[in-house]
Amino acid sequence: MEVLFIFFGVLVVGLLLIMPWYKDRKARFAPFSDADKQILIQQVPLYEKLPDDLKQQLHLLVNSFLHRKKFYGCQGLVITRTIQLTIAAQACLLLLNRPTHEFRKLKAILVYPEAFIATHRQVDANGLVSFSSKELAGESWGNGRVILSWDDVTKGAQHINDGKNVVLHEFAHQLDSEDGATNGAPELPSAGAYRAWANLMSAEFAQLQQAQIHHLYSVMDYYGASEPAEFFAVVTETFFEKPSELKQRHSELYALLCQYYKVSPDEW
Repeated sequence: MEVLFIFFGVLVVGLLLIMPWYKDRKARFAPFSDADKQILIQQVPLYEKLPDDLKQQLHLLVNSFLHRKKFYGCQGLVITRTIQLTIAAQACLLLLNRPTHEFRKLKAILVYPEAFIATHRQVDANGLVSFSSKELAGESWGNGRVILSWDDVTKGAQHINDGKNVVLHEFAHQLDSEDGATNGAPELPSAGAYRAWANLMSAEFAQLQQAQIHHLYSVMDYYGASEPAEFFAVVTETFFEKPSELKQRHSELYALLCQYYKVSPDEW
């Protein structure tokens, strides 16, 4: 009787462990409907430029994303399938050909109808606390949240050649934070990879700062010159939306991002 009891106990524990894996796999390989594909064609023009194999891979990634992450509408916005797919598809572009199938720390996406007001608490060197508020199109938090303006999401998705895409930007921050620090260096495979990343990114970051100071043209938005974390997010936007120009003007940077993201957007 005791052996039988132990057997059933082990069986129950095994089922509890395997069920999440089974549900994830079932969701991931669920058929991607023609209606969902049509939403992506209309909402995310970059989707149609993908080779067929990457489209199929994106379908799987989007299925997993929608299964694992929660969407919440803010200020009365009702979350629809269109909202979910438009955000998920753009976010999952960053996961193509990469070993991870998710943004590990991310739990929830909060979506506002339009740009929202964010208030941040700041403490100076003397311990004085102050608060500042500004209007934002998006924000990424290390506690498992991404906040987006739906108006800016749609604009960023439709204009695929301007280097400005709030979803790519904020989800690049999520990748950046996966190694424990949001500092412009995402999780990399080795100490040598971190050194190569730091050397090239630091040089490119300094170059963008000089371009901003002297009002010189840059393929990257000047906002990337504010800090290394923002530089990585801005470079990610540029990599996916202005790949040919980035490759022409910053070939080493483009090659480094191809190595990290495992895709070559200029071929699309």
